[in-house]
Amino acid sequence: MTPALRLHDVSARMGGRTVLRGVDLDVADGSRLGIVGVNGAGKTTLLRVLAGVLRPSSGTALIADGRGGLIDLRRLPNRERARQLAYVPQEDVTTSELRVGEMVTLGRVPQTRPWARGGRAERDLVLDALDAVGLAGRIDTVADQLSGGERRRAVLARGLAQQCPTVLLDEPTNHLDVAWQLDLLEVFATRARTLVATVHDLDLALRFFDRLALVGWRAGSDRTSEPAGIVAVGPPAEVLGAHHVETHFGVGSVQVPHPDLPQHHLLIHPRKDTSPA
Repeated sequence: MTPALRLHDVSARMGGRTVLRGVDLDVADGSRLGIVGVNGAGKTTLLRVLAGVLRPSSGTALIADGRGGLIDLRRLPNRERARQLAYVPQEDVTTSELRVGEMVTLGRVPQTRPWARGGRAERDLVLDALDAVGLAGRIDTVADQLSGGERRRAVLARGLAQQCPTVLLDEPTNHLDVAWQLDLLEVFATRARTLVATVHDLDLALRFFDRLALVGWRAGSDRTSEPAGIVAVGPPAEVLGAHHVETHFGVGSVQVPHPDLPQHHLLIHPRKDTSPA
């Protein structure tokens, strides 16, 4: 099966330093891929490269061309890329004076001709996206009157309204209540054919995604200059095994079965002190 996205020998720089080096990654069509790692390891940079927002300093970032092949993301015009990929960043730069409905309608821009915007069908799509995030009743509210969690949900609604087969979310659960964290990840998994998201909550990563990519640092690094790129890719239970969690997150962990549901949870505890007494 042709992957939805592929990175081949990708390196990327941010702020004058190399953040990713020699990354190879396939994102399977129809999959849920979670990206995990400590702060500064390169999760957001990796997602931005996959989204075509950041060009690699070397290597290639590819996207399925719809005909069984792959095409370099750099060859796609921005509008065409936005029809295939919805990218929702951590920080929203939308003008706060916009009303919620206007903010979400921006997600429709790549999919419609200028003279086709504003009709009943488009309004229904916007209302549907807002309803999915629990904000249908706030369509006429000015965005800066929303709470942090509500604003985050409105930005996610804009990504839903874009109606792309592949959706990339940067820390989508930030500022959200626990119920909304679970609900919105399920909404995106249902509506997007392929989902990629960076996530800090390792327990959520273990339970929700098909596969995980762990972004880390080279052994012995001081975590300021030696990125290792992707150090593990695979089933969540393997990527978040005790060794990887201790090595790359600095804590101990154990995976335990839920007493009532067919899933496991990740319990975190301080790393055992192995120094002499």
